Amino acid sequence: LIIKVIGNLIYLNNSLLYLNFISFLPYLNRLFIPPLLFQWEFNPTDRLSEDLREFIERLEHEEEFYAYSFELVDGVLDKIEILDSIIKELVTNWDFSRIAKADLALLRVALYEIKYRLDVPPVVIIDETLEISKEFSSANSKKFLNGVLDKALEQIKRPARKPAI
Repeated sequence: LIIKVIGNLIYLNNSLLYLNFISFLPYLNRLFIPPLLFQWEFNPTDRLSEDLREFIERLEHEEEFYAYSFELVDGVLDKIEILDSIIKELVTNWDFSRIAKADLALLRVALYEIKYRLDVPPVVIIDETLEISKEFSSANSKKFLNGVLDKALEQIKRPARKPAI
């Protein structure tokens, strides 16, 4: 994963991604979380926030730049039982333990945002989750993730294109 910032232009793996650096910040913060949660799934630790902090210290921006990442990690870990119960409810005819761990990480982050980050329109969360899945998951995952997240949006009953607050 190669992220370059040149002026207001953002490149991901040498492809132009965003023209506006400020609108890119939540997306950039979302990029760090799925691989971190994926690793945590196989090697659980009580210090995931500290692991994120250590990772971020090696990057070129100040810690405040990544505040949303910390919020996502702490929020997902705090609400993981609720998020997993929602996922279990939504993936009918599918055993929870068989969900690909990369997909599970993406679902947990997206569901946390849909349910608890009422300032972010769900359509943005879903679109960016599907975009991130191209980097971290299989080609077949997009359809699965989209279906689960669409069902979650119906269940949570939030307006899709507007913030709820």
